Amino acid sequence: MSESEEKAYSREELAMTLFEHVGEFRRRLIWVLVVLVLGMIIGLFLADPAYDYLMKQEPVAGLPLHAFSLWDGISMYMKFALVIALILVIPVAFYQMWAFVKPALRVNEQRAALGFVPMALVLFLLGLSFSYFIVFPMAFEFTTGVARHLDLEETYGITQYFTFMFNILIPISLLFELPIVIMFLTKLRILTPIRLRKMRRIAYLILIIIGTMITPPDFISDLLVAVPLILLYEVSLLLSGVVYRKQLKADAAWEEEFAKGSI
Repeated sequence: MSESEEKAYSREELAMTLFEHVGEFRRRLIWVLVVLVLGMIIGLFLADPAYDYLMKQEPVAGLPLHAFSLWDGISMYMKFALVIALILVIPVAFYQMWAFVKPALRVNEQRAALGFVPMALVLFLLGLSFSYFIVFPMAFEFTTGVARHLDLEETYGITQYFTFMFNILIPISLLFELPIVIMFLTKLRILTPIRLRKMRRIAYLILIIIGTMITPPDFISDLLVAVPLILLYEVSLLLSGVVYRKQLKADAAWEEEFAKGSI
């Protein structure tokens, strides 16, 4: 085989490998989308009890909500269905991500990375609890306080209320996945603690901007969200360091074993 034929063959082999990876990624993504759709169907059935529970809790307990459009009731059901579907799809998405990169991992790394799947669900639920029980009441009190200060008559629509609530809950809950994502990327050797330390200032700025975007325009609410997000980044950095040090030890042990075998 000539040199030109060898190069053509290698390019063809590389293209086949790339198409195989794209096909595998597409199959994994389809599974995630299927679970998302099934989760939304389940969420539609669970929307009524979830709605009844939330309507009995502060700050909305006793507050009359109105429908300003024929679509408001349906919109409420879809919002609840999406949040419930996210609870189901988060571990599935992380499992599919793990299954996609599994062939590139060693056996011990495969077991360690698989442990990220339940942790992802736990962190999402923690983020959901933090945003609902701490951030959302403060945001609600601030906005309604401004309305009362201006002597405005408070008439809230059901769509406006739950849109306001879920616009706070969903982003914060997803941001709580940051430690898992960073650990996973460190496990894949895409990120390192050194790179994360260099990115610290930019990361802080991005997290603060996100915190100010999803909270009311007052310093206390911004601080209440930005500080936990920054702490999450620091925790992610520490966890990344743990994973990275284990990788270095494993690499050193493998090199030592390889050197002995060569001798």
